[in-house]
Amino acid sequence: METRGQEVHIDKEDARAGSTPGVVRYVLMISLAIAIVALSAIWLTGSLSTPDTGGTADTAKAVAEDGGKTP
Repeated sequence: METRGQEVHIDKEDARAGSTPGVVRYVLMISLAIAIVALSAIWLTGSLSTPDTGGTADTAKAVAEDGGKTP
């Protein structure tokens, strides 16, 4: 700490009352990774447990029921 006239100048570390190791950054990155993994797991289990509907599954079923006849 030094004084210049009426001004007082303090180092960043002294003004913050300690060091800033960046722990918050690590907590945010780990939390983001956990959230991505959790949401991906929820999405995958939901998509794998639902029956096949729509798209090629319904088309193949309709063709099989029709017997392959063309109009």
